[in-house]
Amino acid sequence: MRTVMPTVIRSALTADAPALAALHARARATYYPEGLPDEAVDGTAMWRAGVERRGGHVLCAVREGRIVGLASFRTPDGEAADTVTLFQFHVDPDHWRAGVGAALHAACVEEWRADGIREATLDVHRENTRAQAFYARHGWREAEPGEGADTHLRMRLSVPAGE
Repeated sequence: MRTVMPTVIRSALTADAPALAALHARARATYYPEGLPDEAVDGTAMWRAGVERRGGHVLCAVREGRIVGLASFRTPDGEAADTVTLFQFHVDPDHWRAGVGAALHAACVEEWRADGIREATLDVHRENTRAQAFYARHGWREAEPGEGADTHLRMRLSVPAGE
């Protein structure tokens, strides 16, 4: 019998940027079979900036000392203070269906609730039906189309009030 190590959710550190970039590329490659559209982007620099961005937050899921999931969210400029946008949410494909995504999602919702967030939005690639099903299982619903509606589906979550 194989023992599954627990998933630890923590805030990402600047030093995590290379691991975050590698995970981001690996997960996105599963729904861009022709190759990632922004291969020229330095993923490490992008994730370093994301971790250091004021007003944003990057959570990572760690198992056996390795980052196996990530979530990046913030309230975009000009948006209501009680809303948040989930910009990135990825789980290492080797850890799909192992509870990592559910644990990471629960940590996001817990933080949003504690911060007084009432509504979250995200855009998911239209061809990424696996992610769409995951989000739907966690209460996300299709919302009005946003930018890039031809390639992405906008989804919305009403964040449940704290107890």
